[in-house]
Amino acid sequence: MKVTASLVLLAFGCALAQQGPTPQSSETVAKPRKKAAPAEAVSPDAPPEAPPAEQPKIPSKFTKKDNQVPEGLPNFKSDVTTVQVDVSVLDNKGRFIPKIPRANFRILEDNVPQQISTFSTGNDAPMTVALVVEFSNLFQQYYSEGWYQTLMAAYGFVETLKPDDYVAVVAYDLRTEILSDFSTDRSKTMQAMQRLRVAGFSEANLFDALTDTAERMTDIEGRKAIVLIASGRDTFSKLTFDKARKRVAEAAVPVYAIGLLQTLRELADARGGLGALDRMDFLQADNEMKTFAKESGGQSYFPRFYGEFPTIYQSISQALRNQYSLAYQPSNQARDGKYRKIKVELINPDTNELLAIKDEKGKPMKYQVIAKQGYTAPREVE
Repeated sequence: MKVTASLVLLAFGCALAQQGPTPQSSETVAKPRKKAAPAEAVSPDAPPEAPPAEQPKIPSKFTKKDNQVPEGLPNFKSDVTTVQVDVSVLDNKGRFIPKIPRANFRILEDNVPQQISTFSTGNDAPMTVALVVEFSNLFQQYYSEGWYQTLMAAYGFVETLKPDDYVAVVAYDLRTEILSDFSTDRSKTMQAMQRLRVAGFSEANLFDALTDTAERMTDIEGRKAIVLIASGRDTFSKLTFDKARKRVAEAAVPVYAIGLLQTLRELADARGGLGALDRMDFLQADNEMKTFAKESGGQSYFPRFYGEFPTIYQSISQALRNQYSLAYQPSNQARDGKYRKIKVELINPDTNELLAIKDEKGKPMKYQVIAKQGYTAPREVE
């Protein structure tokens, strides 16, 4: 009888599990325990209880207090499209490179150079982050190594947030559940994290969860991102990978993916616990997480040791808090709803060649430019 990859990793994980947080309740992510309520007398003539409302869209921390426009005012229509691009330039150690002049930036849209209209830099700006956590019986069974590693990564990231950072906690297994909405109140965040104790189902719908969260964050203003903590395996999503990657890219919310179980997989493979198909499934999962991160303008990480987590959190913070904000009006103003590719480069304005950056010792330094890779043009509305 063939042993599945999840059972193999679970067996290794249980053997390697470390002492984790003590559970305080028996509620699960998928089916939270209902709190006891005092009984009330109900009239036989009372109308039936209304069905529960659909899950609301995650609101922006910025709200419009008044949408009413006085009558009699002239209406104006603008046909000009402006594209906003947030750019991070990091060295080979993941540190932000500051003080790069505007003239060194070049934006290409479908390989056509664009004229940058606005340019600004932001230092230590607050973040709005959705923490999306895989929490299912697939790899997060109670007190397994995968369970412990997931909690370590999630709690560790929350502890690095600053008081003015907004964070929401989203968990997924068979379905996506918002454990806490965007808030700067860390007590609400910790209450949500307490729900990460006992997994409910043995499915992991990564594509649905990531797409749903990205699309809910589309209208949020300011520095925003999704921090995805997951194995990368998808077992039951309604969306295919191709559809999910397209919708995540269109949402323009950078994804910072942290892949779990790297060392556990290597140990299981070395001991003959993973077959060729299981090994291929995990490699595919890693590549899919890399694709989500790259195409959305984020980064992906695959730590093998717990000591790597603080460095990852620092890299994410550097990329989000310290950014160059560029905007341009595309030379192609057609409202055709087509996807336009974006590429941001650093150049020498005198020669139009790629810019060479040197370190403190005057030696050439490798760097990477992180920005979203495209957007979808608006459609003409009649």
